[in-house]
Amino acid sequence: MTARPLNEIVEEGWASALEPARAQVAQMGEFLRAEIAAGQRYLPAGQNVLRAFTFPFEQVRVLIVGQDPYPTPGHAVGLSFSVAPEVRPLPRSLANIFTEYVDDLGYPAPTTGDLTPWAERGVMLLNRVLTVRPGTPASHRGKGWEAVTECAIRALVARRQPLVAVLWGRDASTLKPMLGADCVAIESPHPSPLSASRGFFGSRPFSRANELLEKMGADPIDWRLP
Repeated sequence: MTARPLNEIVEEGWASALEPARAQVAQMGEFLRAEIAAGQRYLPAGQNVLRAFTFPFEQVRVLIVGQDPYPTPGHAVGLSFSVAPEVRPLPRSLANIFTEYVDDLGYPAPTTGDLTPWAERGVMLLNRVLTVRPGTPASHRGKGWEAVTECAIRALVARRQPLVAVLWGRDASTLKPMLGADCVAIESPHPSPLSASRGFFGSRPFSRANELLEKMGADPIDWRLP
């Protein structure tokens, strides 16, 4: 991750929204450069660390919160749960998300694990922690990213525009007090194989999110993936 100004690496609206965390973003850049200097790699690749903030801030209508990036090299792309189109097999959490997608919406199973179309249509795919050491899950938790991503969530809520937060798992659910009265939350267990059968399957997050958006007078999300 380079030391360039925020407004050169994220979308204009996000640059303003993240202004209160600008010093923290810079500090995280220093942390990552120190990791490299110490012989440690990090995921995703530097240009993708802030990728979730390259889509229009004002268009976000659904927030899907992940924990931290996939630790498998080649998987993390800067959007929670998403992978590059060529990744096979899919991470098991993403495979379970697609099982629920098919059951909930009746669409055919997506041909790749690339969730970029969702991000382009107003779905914020945000990990609480934006980097990880390869092969070591949760290795960058508590290093400072949480202050940045919580700033982002507070900024979304402060717009006072229709917003549905999809909170999968206990870690994501701890964000609920930050959401305020104008944001509706859909909570369920995480799509991980360890918990998906305990209430993620059958939770209908995609159709429920659209129902809630329409009740708030907002356009539904086009969830279809190629």
